Amino acid sequence: MSLKPTRSHLSRLMKIWRSAGWPSRDPIDIDLLAAGWVSLVGDHPAQECLRLTDAGIAVLAQSRQAQRRAESDHDKLALRMSDLLTASGRLVWRELSLRAQVEADAPPQQGNLVAVPGEPSTLWGDDALDTDSEDIEVSLDGAQPSAAKAYRWRMTRPDLFSVRRTSNPAYLQPMVHEVKVSRADLLSDLRHTAKRTSYQWLCSECHYVFPHGMAEPQELPEELGVWVIHGDIDIGQLELLRPARHAPCTIPFDVWMAMAKASPVRRPLERSQGELANADEPDDTESHAEPD
Repeated sequence: MSLKPTRSHLSRLMKIWRSAGWPSRDPIDIDLLAAGWVSLVGDHPAQECLRLTDAGIAVLAQSRQAQRRAESDHDKLALRMSDLLTASGRLVWRELSLRAQVEADAPPQQGNLVAVPGEPSTLWGDDALDTDSEDIEVSLDGAQPSAAKAYRWRMTRPDLFSVRRTSNPAYLQPMVHEVKVSRADLLSDLRHTAKRTSYQWLCSECHYVFPHGMAEPQELPEELGVWVIHGDIDIGQLELLRPARHAPCTIPFDVWMAMAKASPVRRPLERSQGELANADEPDDTESHAEPD
């Protein structure tokens, strides 16, 4: 039977691969069985389960390759950084829409910086009044913002927002990692003081991630951490060139709600399944794997 896999088919195949494969007894199972992507094993209906065939594994592999080809360099680098953060024991969310508090007329941040020959002394400038479509200025009493107000609210969407896996709120250490793949984009981002300040208000540490050679660490404000990737984005090595300045941060209630409504990034399938494997034990095709 020639059947083109749909998103529902691919999702079910992945669930079967990640779990014991108990049959759902629905039309999707019928499609998978008829296409030869899964097989039904077990001597009794109560013990039956679905197993991926070689053809089913090939379908999943082709789907993953197509997704990787469709991803932009920005998305690939964000996923690489997300993978590293997750492997270090953090929960990671991508592009959460969060509300941050920033000063109404915050002056540009200055620091003791080292000039780079042939380059401007900094990548950012006095652009505190710059705004974009994400800005939402709201005063405490709901009235229109004015110069008398000390701060305003701004909607922001960091590329990566992460917290430590802990039950103690004091140890969450929220972090923001902003990914850039072009110098022009990095320069534009850093010139926008309100945008950068909103990231820092949401976390204890704020980092920028970009390809090696695109900018020097001393070109960024000294409170920002700097990560670079060496070589190709798909296989290159990530390196921390400069740690971010740590500042205590308590996660606001609306950020908690945004985290609760969204799903954190999951670890790659290959690594998750690899941790369940035991090379010292023989392969038992009849046993059921525990759900991930």
